Amino acid sequence: MFKAMTRVFVRMCQRYLPDAYLFAIILTLIAFLMAMGLTEKSFFQIVKSWGDGISGIFAFAMQMILILVTGHALASSAVMNRALNAIARIPQTPVQGPMLVVLVAGLASWINWGFGLVVGALLAVAVARRLKGVDYPFLVAAGYSGFVVWHGGISGSIPLAIATPGSIVEKQIGLIPVGQTIFAPYNLIIMFAIILTMPILFKLMAPKPEDVREIDPDILREFEEQERPKHVSGSEVRTPATILENSILVNGIFAALGVLYLGNYFYKEGFNLTLNVVIVLFLVLGIILHKTPISYVRAVNTAIKGAGGIALQFPLYGGIQGIMVGTGLAVIIANWFVSFSTPTTFPLFTFLAGGLINLFVPSGGGQWIVQGPINIPAGLALGVDPGKVAMSIAYGDQWTNMIQPFWALPLLAIAKLGIRDIMGYCTMTLIWSGIIMAVGLLIL
Repeated sequence: MFKAMTRVFVRMCQRYLPDAYLFAIILTLIAFLMAMGLTEKSFFQIVKSWGDGISGIFAFAMQMILILVTGHALASSAVMNRALNAIARIPQTPVQGPMLVVLVAGLASWINWGFGLVVGALLAVAVARRLKGVDYPFLVAAGYSGFVVWHGGISGSIPLAIATPGSIVEKQIGLIPVGQTIFAPYNLIIMFAIILTMPILFKLMAPKPEDVREIDPDILREFEEQERPKHVSGSEVRTPATILENSILVNGIFAALGVLYLGNYFYKEGFNLTLNVVIVLFLVLGIILHKTPISYVRAVNTAIKGAGGIALQFPLYGGIQGIMVGTGLAVIIANWFVSFSTPTTFPLFTFLAGGLINLFVPSGGGQWIVQGPINIPAGLALGVDPGKVAMSIAYGDQWTNMIQPFWALPLLAIAKLGIRDIMGYCTMTLIWSGIIMAVGLLIL
């Protein structure tokens, strides 16, 4: 049954799913038409909201480009290659490969979402290169599927927001510590039920041998070219410029500054991996592991080639978010789900509303701004625990990422695949994880 369902979804996505850029354009038009039909905003007011949204996401788009580039450059170091290859040797069969990848990616995403995306992609590549007969898109889908638990993990932006002074709902609910959200028994049960059963799902839906698509030889050659050491002639090394470029001492002094900064940060803040800290961490580790300045420069130059999708498509999603938030369309959707909820079903319908809104506002912070001020007061009126309401929104946000290309772009850039290559498999992840989250919200 699982194999048959998977094959249907895979074929549908390969045949009908457009490129991620066109997908974003279609979502833009849908959001625009919905805003015109459901809100009182004029045509030009909607256009303004769209434009404001585009310009409002530039900083975040740059952060995502840096996550991709610094993570990819770190992974291309000899030390990280050896570590990834060591893990990639664990699976011995084409079925075991995706099972390992989705497990590691899930654990890494629960720790930190940016870390999970990069680790999932790189481990999928490493396994594909070592294990014969394994389906490469299936491996990459496993790497992305681990991301479905990120918002219930340590870096979840919504549970961290309501634990931090200045939250947009602090006046209604005060501060809610992470012990009542991230580390609450119900959340740990739901998240680790997903993490630990995802390998079973990937075993059940593994492609038949005749359907396997191994890693393309051209992609394989690209990875091998990236790893091939770049030699310089003796005469070049003896010039003052090349001596500095290949100086371990210069590299070490510069890296020491980063180590001091990170050491001071973690001493004062604890293990709080914000997006900016993850970028600095990847940057400093990459500089250290590449040993010389010129080696790191070459790694970054190679990594930046995969950032085109982010640079092109993230502004489009900023525009969609601008329409949803600026016109009040997201508020209308959230209120509709609230209108027919009961104390028992409220977390479930909040989760479903979050999943729908996430298709248009694929940002945890942006979604919280939309849903938090609506669902928290409504939940209080019904007598529902506000921490559980917040986590229901977080679950919806992470859930439909499996059919939303936004967060897959960095991973796909590393793996050198397109969205239609993995989306059929990720649809099965959506169904599997959705059932676990929905049942958990109803009974736990």
